[in-house]
Amino acid sequence: MSKYSVVRDMKVRMSQKCFKAWHRLCERCTHGIPALTGRGYRRNHSPVPSGRGLFSTFMPVVTLILFASGVFGQPASGPVRVTLDQALQMALEHNHSLQAARTTVLQNKAQEITANQHPNPNFFVDLDYLPFYLPNGVPFSQYLHDNTEGDVGVNYLFERGQKRQHRVQAAKDTTAVTRSQVADNERTLTFQVSQLFINVELAESALDLAQENLKGFQNTLDISDAQFKAGDISENDNLKIKLQAIQFQTDVQQAQLARAQALSDLRQLLGYESVPADYDVAGVFDYQPLAVTLEDLQSKAIQNRPDLRAAQQGITSATSQYGLAKANGKQDVTVSGNYTHVNGISGYSVLVSVPLPIFDRNQGEIARTHYAISQAQEQLKGVSGQVMTDVKDAYEIMQTNNRVVQIYRSGSLDTSQRNRDISEYAYRRGAASLLDFLDAERSYRATQLAYRQALAAYLIGLEQLRQAVGTRSLP
Repeated sequence: MSKYSVVRDMKVRMSQKCFKAWHRLCERCTHGIPALTGRGYRRNHSPVPSGRGLFSTFMPVVTLILFASGVFGQPASGPVRVTLDQALQMALEHNHSLQAARTTVLQNKAQEITANQHPNPNFFVDLDYLPFYLPNGVPFSQYLHDNTEGDVGVNYLFERGQKRQHRVQAAKDTTAVTRSQVADNERTLTFQVSQLFINVELAESALDLAQENLKGFQNTLDISDAQFKAGDISENDNLKIKLQAIQFQTDVQQAQLARAQALSDLRQLLGYESVPADYDVAGVFDYQPLAVTLEDLQSKAIQNRPDLRAAQQGITSATSQYGLAKANGKQDVTVSGNYTHVNGISGYSVLVSVPLPIFDRNQGEIARTHYAISQAQEQLKGVSGQVMTDVKDAYEIMQTNNRVVQIYRSGSLDTSQRNRDISEYAYRRGAASLLDFLDAERSYRATQLAYRQALAAYLIGLEQLRQAVGTRSLP
């Protein structure tokens, strides 16, 4: 397709104002674009400055591409809309409580550095028998040499029982436990964000329903006023209908309040600064079938639950602490070497000192850490049972809520809709009483709202099941 046919097609798609602006821009840039005539387009044979021929040839096409990509126009702005996946990602990146918990991993990593340090050597200097005054005629340097005592030396503590290696291993095992605990915090936060996200969707769905009901009932009010003026209904019936409108207006206000509160609570979990005040959620508030078995879910939970992994690592950490306690029971050796000058005589000395393990052999700490292993083992058994219980409870909740949703979807929603429509049709034609119509209206509104609440309970049950299993990817 030639560049002239492209321009011809764009003439149809662009408004006259935009096209003229584009045309003037191309004329200024190229001095050789097609000129607009009454019969179409003809080539402008005005001379092209030297060195600009290639630019003149491709400038129209480049300009059209820029127009198509929106470079010359600002896109329409609106409230930020956040999907569930985006909300979860924001929470994991910006939630302040989670960020604070993550620093504990860094703190434990720093403790690994501390655990790996060797003892520092000790340097000492002493000078004894310095005089308050010098004897007559004795130089100070000679007095220091002949009459004082001085020592210069270094001592170093040699750790026995591989204490440093045990400290490092114990610190690493503690870091592993902390990392799993932080991952469990992420699991809990993910469920909380998902739950609040669904609450926002429920509030918006209830608001849409309330506004739709109010709008529909407003039509009924208009018809009622017309019937009253025509003498078809009594003033008492007309007033009853007007009083009923208060309930519809109240439903709208309550739904707006629920939506505002849900968005505010969700924003707090996402990180208050991560989204603007007028943000909104984007998602489909609809039924999501899930076919799983309890056995598959429990098997997957054993593999994925971070709190179970932390309990397993807790046994390893307790074992490391026990090994460190036994190593600390080993007595360390201190070796010293020093130079001594006494009364004009210089000498060297080497000292070795070892505490005698007569009383303190770290027996108490060894016994405590040994019992801590048993404690960690019991905690693992408790967490394992809790995981199985969490999965089973969440599975039963999901199944129950699923059956409730199916009750509504199997015909209750259509029945309430038809009942309301038939009652309204009959009332407008005088074949039904006002009480029958208002009762059908209340029944329809209650059924629709109850369905939305049941759907929200089912979706939250799915999120609870994902939390119980420890992953959002269910089998």
